[in-house]
Amino acid sequence: MADGSWGPAALRSPFLRFPFLPMAAGHCNGVCSRRAISSFSSSPNTSAPPSLLVFSGGTAFNGVIEELKKVTTQVAHVLPVSDDGGSTAEIVRVLGGPAVGDIRSRCLRLSDESTFEALAVRRLLGHRLSLDASEAKTEWYEIVEGEHYLWNGVSQPYRETIRAFLVYFQNQILRRSNESFCFSNGSIGNFFFAGARIFFQSLDAAIFLFSRVSEIPTESLVLPVISTNDRLTLGCELWDGTIIRGQNEISHPTSGCMEPINKVFPAANPTVLEQLGKVDCIVYAMGSLFTSICPSLVLHGIGEAIASRSIPKVLLLNGSHDRETTGLSASGFVSAITDALNRTYGDPDKSLKKLPSDYINSLLVPRDGQVTVDVHHLADQGIFHVVTVDSVHVPKVGTIFDPKCLIKALADLISAHKDSMLHPRAIAHNS
Repeated sequence: MADGSWGPAALRSPFLRFPFLPMAAGHCNGVCSRRAISSFSSSPNTSAPPSLLVFSGGTAFNGVIEELKKVTTQVAHVLPVSDDGGSTAEIVRVLGGPAVGDIRSRCLRLSDESTFEALAVRRLLGHRLSLDASEAKTEWYEIVEGEHYLWNGVSQPYRETIRAFLVYFQNQILRRSNESFCFSNGSIGNFFFAGARIFFQSLDAAIFLFSRVSEIPTESLVLPVISTNDRLTLGCELWDGTIIRGQNEISHPTSGCMEPINKVFPAANPTVLEQLGKVDCIVYAMGSLFTSICPSLVLHGIGEAIASRSIPKVLLLNGSHDRETTGLSASGFVSAITDALNRTYGDPDKSLKKLPSDYINSLLVPRDGQVTVDVHHLADQGIFHVVTVDSVHVPKVGTIFDPKCLIKALADLISAHKDSMLHPRAIAHNS
C-alpha cells in the first residue's frame, strides 16, 4: 500500500479535478453583524461548554487554539496524514508510514503550559534542529544522549520516557544502513512521534502517548482522518488528465505525469465518524482548501455523517488566496467542499447527491479579506447566514481572523442554535 492512491478522481475547481489521495461584522465587544438574509438569535451561553469537530490542516487553525481553549476543550481535531513537506518528508522517505507533522503541530498547540515542566516539555518537543546538516546532526546526538540544554526542567520520569522513543527512532534510522538520514531542520516532536508509532505499530497509540506526555486535556482529541500505519500520498488530477503526486508538489507545482495510477479508497477513522454523530458543531477551518481540508472529506462515511446532523456546520473562509484557490469565490469554496463530501468524481455508485446546505449552513468571513463573498450565489446554494468577523493583517500572510473575535462569533452561533432548539416557536416568530 506504500504507493497506493486513494480518494475520488476529482473535485471541481477552476484549475483542478481534485482530490484523490495516492496511497455581519463580529466585533469582540458587540454582536456580529450579518451580511446575508437570515441569522440565528443570540443569547448568553449558560450551559455546558460546546463540543466541536474541526476539519483542518496543521497550520492556519493553530493561531486560534489558545482562544478556543478559553471557551471549550471539548474539541475533536481531525487532521490529514498526507503532509510530505519539511522533516516529515525525510522521515517518510527513510522509515515510511503516515505523515505526522500536522498531528504533532496540533498536539503542541494543545499541550499544557501551566507549569515550568510543562513548558520545558513543550519547548523540547517543539524544537527544530539547525538548517546546517552537520550542525543538526551534532545537536541531535546531544539531545539523544540527554546532554542538551533542552532537557533542563524535564523531570527524570518524563526524560526517560521521551528519550526512550528518541533513541528508538535513532536505532530505526541506523537499521536502514542503505539510507542516509538528513537531520537538517528536523523536528524533535516529529522524531518522538515516529519512534512511538514504529514501536507500537500504531499511529493512534503514538498520539495517545504524545497527548499524555504533553498533558493535553483528555476531552481534547487529535484524530488522524485515517487510522493507518501505512504511507499515504496526496494526489490531484488536472482537467487535461495530468497527475500531480504529493501535497507539497500540489501546493508548489513543478511537473506532472500522465501515467495511470492505482486509486485506493481507505475507510475513515471510526472515531471521527463517532464524533461526527455527537458534537454540537462541525467546523471547516481556514487553510489549504484542496490539500488540507478536502482530503479529509472525500472518505466514505464522512459526507453521510455530516448531512445527517441538524447542527451548526460552519465554514471559516480564508482571508487570502493561495496557489490552490486564486480566483475562487466563497461559493466556490462551498462547491469544492460539497463535491468532496458527495465524492462527486469518485465511483458513481458510491457518490452522494446532497445539497451544499446539507453540509454548510453558516459562513464566518474575515473583514477585508481577499475572497469575494458572493452572497447571491451562496443564497442559491441555500446558505444565508454569513457573518463578517474582525480581522488582522499579518505581513507575509495577509488577512486573517482576529482570534478572539472569531471564537466569540463561533461561540455565539452555537449558543444561538442551542437557544433555537429550546425555544423554536419564539425563534420562528422573531425571524
